[in-house]
Amino acid sequence: MDEVQQLPLRSEVPVELTWDTTKVFADDVDFEKALLQVQEHTAQIGELAGTLIDSASQLAQEITAVLQLYRQLEKVYVYASLKSDQDTKNNHYQGYQAQADALVAQVSSATAFLEPAILNIDTETLQQYLQEPQLQIYQHFIAQITNKRDHVLNAEQEALLAGASDIFNTGSNVFNVLTNADLQFPEIQDVQGHSVQLSDSVYGILLESSAPEVRKQAFAALYQVYGQFKNTLASSLAGEVKKNNYYAKVHHYASARQAALAQNQIPPVVYDTLITEVNDHLDLLHRYVKLRKKVLRLPELHMYDLYTPLVGEAPIKYTLAQAKQTAKQALQPLGVDYLQRVQEIFEHRYIDVVENQGKRSGAYSGGSYDTPPYILLNWQDNLDNLYTLVHETGHSVHSWYTRNTQPYVYGDYPIFLAEIASTTNENLLTEYLLQTQSDPHIRAYVLNYYLDGFKGTVFRQTQFAEFEHFIHQADAQGKPLTAEFMSQYYGDLNACYYGIDVVNDPQIALEWARIPHFYMNYYVYQYATGFAAASALSQNLVHNNAVAQIKYLDYLKAGSSKYPLEIMNAAGVDMTKPDYLRQAFAVFEQRLEELEKLL
Repeated sequence: MDEVQQLPLRSEVPVELTWDTTKVFADDVDFEKALLQVQEHTAQIGELAGTLIDSASQLAQEITAVLQLYRQLEKVYVYASLKSDQDTKNNHYQGYQAQADALVAQVSSATAFLEPAILNIDTETLQQYLQEPQLQIYQHFIAQITNKRDHVLNAEQEALLAGASDIFNTGSNVFNVLTNADLQFPEIQDVQGHSVQLSDSVYGILLESSAPEVRKQAFAALYQVYGQFKNTLASSLAGEVKKNNYYAKVHHYASARQAALAQNQIPPVVYDTLITEVNDHLDLLHRYVKLRKKVLRLPELHMYDLYTPLVGEAPIKYTLAQAKQTAKQALQPLGVDYLQRVQEIFEHRYIDVVENQGKRSGAYSGGSYDTPPYILLNWQDNLDNLYTLVHETGHSVHSWYTRNTQPYVYGDYPIFLAEIASTTNENLLTEYLLQTQSDPHIRAYVLNYYLDGFKGTVFRQTQFAEFEHFIHQADAQGKPLTAEFMSQYYGDLNACYYGIDVVNDPQIALEWARIPHFYMNYYVYQYATGFAAASALSQNLVHNNAVAQIKYLDYLKAGSSKYPLEIMNAAGVDMTKPDYLRQAFAVFEQRLEELEKLL
């Protein structure tokens, strides 16, 4: 009997493949000291609540005190989350995560006085204060608050809401623990007949298999497990949606979407234009899946057939070392200084590389203003993971430039900008591979990979955005978000997106149950807008290198010092208009035509 391939324990992972958390705190003792300090400072800053701000210097002092507290908190939170994510079965570090989550709620409650206090200053007096030198740095910060004047409650009410944030996050916490630690997936047979322990990461690899039965088996096994917990997962997602709608209502927004977009001054036209343009171009997706059905010579094309390469098994694989070298070559249009940041990330153990038992699934770039820009991976030797490495490196270098250019108050960037930086890197990698690979088989594979990436990022994430908006609207109208209700809508929406050439497998109606980004409050649309904007930026970098490079690095350095659309306009992309989306669809169609000819 074949031996089952098991994931390693955390203690069995080579140190050089793990992230170095000593760059945050030397050890758990230092972390616990910092945790106590944040708790003490939280109690002290709570004493400011209710005080009248009667001078520019007092306003500057209170803003500075609040920001310093958040700066301390973020470092504590990063350590706890890194330790928790590396092994979600480790109760000690799960305890740290729980403490950090509770501390976030405490700090939010203690500092909730600031926005109402600023809004209590009459406009004329505030304008006089802003002329003082000590407040110059906070001009945009204060403008972001005063723009929300109609949506901020009094200090006591904001404190109550902030203090309950830990409770309101129960839905997302249940989802994370259930899907990362408690769900037990079965063993299945790979193409060689070996038993493989199914996980979210392994599932993605198996869907790329050239063997239809392996793909079908993985698909059925994964959704069989999620189906067993569909009602629990529906309850957790419903709780998240209710939280978003409640916050929006009490803050006098017309909808949760309006509240979410208002945080970065994104007009609804950006969201609506995305959905309109994607729906107007669904014929391209239908054309692509029809090609897939024909090339794979399948009597029926199923949802589990949408990820296997059209040209068979990948003709190119990458070890981590090879992937790092290829990434540095592909990112050369970004300049020498950018590549130095990449080298720092690659060489100083900022990356947690391999999957181990209990490790959080997926990938992300994290960290805070005073820590390295860490990356979590669950590495597999394939092209997809090369793209993931390049993607997360884009986030991390963006973080490095922002934190090393902006003061702490602007030392982060909104999600809307984040996905543009990471996806520009992906587009540059595609350009590099198409420029350097002349073998028709490899070239066809790269084109296929790009089209799949576009499908997954622009079409699929917009599908997610439509679903997310639907369930928020449904809840606002008093409709119960049951598993059956959400599955019915999701299944119909999926059929619309993929067209008549794809069998609308019943299991896919449950896909909503396993998507973590539905717990991130109107996050997903930004993947699609980010990919399209990145397409325009990467074309500029490749064809107009010198000028485009300066504009691009300025965008990375801007942080949150301006509103996102202002920053993107300066970089050369107007995201209130459909042009950048249509340009992206034109590239998709051009590469689809090339693949059709190659095949």
